[in-house]
Amino acid sequence: MRRAERLFQIVQILRRSRAPVTADAIAVELETSKRSVYRDIAALIGQRTPIRGEAGVGYVLEAGYDMPPLMLTPDEIEAAVLGAQWVAGRGDPALARAARDLIAKIAAAVPEKLRPFVFEPATGASPAWRQLPDGLDIAQTRAWIHAGRKIKLDYRDEKGALSQRVIWPVTVGYLDTVRLLIGWCELRGDFRNFRTDRVEAAQFLDERHGQRSGVLRARWLRARDDERQAWLAESDKA
Repeated sequence: MRRAERLFQIVQILRRSRAPVTADAIAVELETSKRSVYRDIAALIGQRTPIRGEAGVGYVLEAGYDMPPLMLTPDEIEAAVLGAQWVAGRGDPALARAARDLIAKIAAAVPEKLRPFVFEPATGASPAWRQLPDGLDIAQTRAWIHAGRKIKLDYRDEKGALSQRVIWPVTVGYLDTVRLLIGWCELRGDFRNFRTDRVEAAQFLDERHGQRSGVLRARWLRARDDERQAWLAESDKA
């Protein structure tokens, strides 16, 4: 890898990470020495790239740094197309349409020699076997997640029992045949997963739940990790 390309890659690594990245981690990804990473970081700082570093912690790229867009590599094109194919086959109608538009925009943006990686990729996402109908508008649900507003559900569980739930929506999970709405349930006082095909009715409330979306998501991720660790601990005892 040429040094100029390596410098761009270091900036890209830092830009995509929210946490500090160590010189060791950068060296492993770029298949180079840690000493080379130190020299490259120093060169970038000398070019006024706003990189901060702390011994034993790692490097971070200052917020607001803008780098001219780089041409996509063949692997990046195939990754984007594969992801868009998956969403086009499983996403709600608005996301599926956006995924198809994304593929068309990638094809229009890349040079002619790279278009086979768009239209004739070496990888592909199979279509979903059978999509069960949603009981609520997924596009509006995504909008309510971003807005931090509550949703009231008439929900039927796996035994057929109907209940009313007011939830603070966190995210929509996409499986092969169903979608899950994950949210904080006021009735249960905990995070719960709701299959969207079991939603009988949904009311999108104007009321905000008062949690920033990033904070609520972080709470859910911690709860999910704690539940997974507890399950693993019980499995080890068995």
